[in-house]
Amino acid sequence: MSTSHYDLDHVALAAMDTAPLLRFLTGTCGATVLWGGQAIGFRPMQVYAGDAIAGMRIELLEPWAVEHNDFLARFVARHTHGPHHLTFKVPDIDAAIERVRASGFRPVNVDLSDPNWKEAFLLPKEAHGTVVQLAESNESHQTRDRAAMLETARRDGAHGHPRWWVDPEPPHGPALQLRHVVVRTPSLSSALAFFAGMLGGDVSEEQAGRVHLTWPGGAALSLEERRDVGPAIDRLEFAGLDREYEVLGTRFTPA
Repeated sequence: MSTSHYDLDHVALAAMDTAPLLRFLTGTCGATVLWGGQAIGFRPMQVYAGDAIAGMRIELLEPWAVEHNDFLARFVARHTHGPHHLTFKVPDIDAAIERVRASGFRPVNVDLSDPNWKEAFLLPKEAHGTVVQLAESNESHQTRDRAAMLETARRDGAHGHPRWWVDPEPPHGPALQLRHVVVRTPSLSSALAFFAGMLGGDVSEEQAGRVHLTWPGGAALSLEERRDVGPAIDRLEFAGLDREYEVLGTRFTPA
């Protein structure tokens, strides 16, 4: 199966209380709240960090209804808070699962029961220190037209129900663009084979020990070779950010 239609959709950050993250993203970074809701075991909401030219989605996750599913609660208990996963949209989840299995990977928590959202996951030990979610989606609130998406969100407010999140903080300045999610890895060649070869990223720039990858929707990863620490999502790089911040276990740095 071709990976040309794979798309990096968002990076997800988890915490028991995501309010400080939301206030930072909307206030300091000028992000726009897109949607939110509740699910079994967690409640998500998403913001768009960028403008009509460029940017990326960030999802905030809190444990919810943990008596029915405690996967996120267990993550928060182990790590307290921080980056949780990367979501890649795929046109055909069955073909994507077959592809990763043929390459020796072991997808887990495969759920094909909802025609509007089918998913499977790769665990951090196989996905360079982060959870990777593969998803086939027919959800109507997803759009690649940034200008239309932002206009709708600002005119009509966030999509979804119920609204569980705190009031966004008014932006301190213009919307800042999330340029890269930086993934550190002890093996740049292995990470390239995974994120470019397996998940369809296009190499846009190469530097010593670092490679930038982009996807059709505009989202981007930077793979950074680091042998002194384990693989993981290291930080989120923003164009226009004045300095480095750390909020609930996630580093935000100038691009």
